[in-house]
Amino acid sequence: MNTTTLGASGPTVSRLGLGCMGMSGVYGHAEEGESIATIHAALDAGINLLDTGDFYGMGHNEMLVGRALEDGHRDRALISVKFGAQRGPDASWLGYDARPAAVKTALAYSLQRLKTDHVDVYRPARLDPQVPIEETIGAIAEMVQAGYVRYIGLSEVGVETLRRAGAVHPICDLQIEYSLISRSLEAEILPACRELGIGITAYGVLSRGLISGHWTPDRQLEQGDFRSLAPRFQGENLARNLELTERLRMIANEKSASVAQVAIAWVLTRGEDIVPLIGARRRERLEEALGALDLELTSGDLARIEELVPADAAAGARYPDGQMATLDSERS
Repeated sequence: MNTTTLGASGPTVSRLGLGCMGMSGVYGHAEEGESIATIHAALDAGINLLDTGDFYGMGHNEMLVGRALEDGHRDRALISVKFGAQRGPDASWLGYDARPAAVKTALAYSLQRLKTDHVDVYRPARLDPQVPIEETIGAIAEMVQAGYVRYIGLSEVGVETLRRAGAVHPICDLQIEYSLISRSLEAEILPACRELGIGITAYGVLSRGLISGHWTPDRQLEQGDFRSLAPRFQGENLARNLELTERLRMIANEKSASVAQVAIAWVLTRGEDIVPLIGARRRERLEEALGALDLELTSGDLARIEELVPADAAAGARYPDGQMATLDSERS
């Protein structure tokens, strides 16, 4: 497994990370034993970056990761945790809380659920519009000084917020959606991150399975699957986006690769400072994703991909309107 440094100030991480959100019901049922086996397989393959959030399954995902890292596995992993999203008992979204006291309280609960004495990267899930980012980062910095957090990250914020946060404490990475069909960060955010020495952990590299090559137009989603509300999975949008996937399949077939491997490999070509997070819930999908590390895309391949799937080709927004409104990154 090749490695890279997560920003100018961050830890050494594997070139792929494992996003664990899908193991806690966001995309429907996930089998716990298989989820833990997938985490172990990722560690065995050299993946050391595990991404979770305290609101994934209302704590379930952290407890799952904590169980997976028992019996000596904790030392093999870097745990990245998002906090701040508020949810009701019916799983509804209630907003964000990134006040200093909330930062420290959330961290205390995360440490218990994860069965660890520190979190490697800690980050607010979204910008809390009611709290200056300086106060949030200052509170996390206190937890760094106390030894409960190793590094500070951010998620889905814009350039101004990046600069203000970095003036308080070094920021190792920005977690943000980035794929062939989600490229809005390229205009301003990515150049600013490179100027500031901030790495990128890219989630949604397969657009929640949409450009994995495994999605079919007639697929029936389970109750509670987030994608049933996502605009890109609806009606004509879905048909248009699956057409883009079929264009990628032409290149994949020529390369004796899968569509998912081409999509992941494309993100890997965007720079050593970008670490794709793979949302595999099963070992077979993890194994497929790992194959992207061995797939070489030539300059000619990349030019064809850009021609077949232009930057603005996707139909539909990446979140419903209410969630799009919470993205500071979309206001850059």
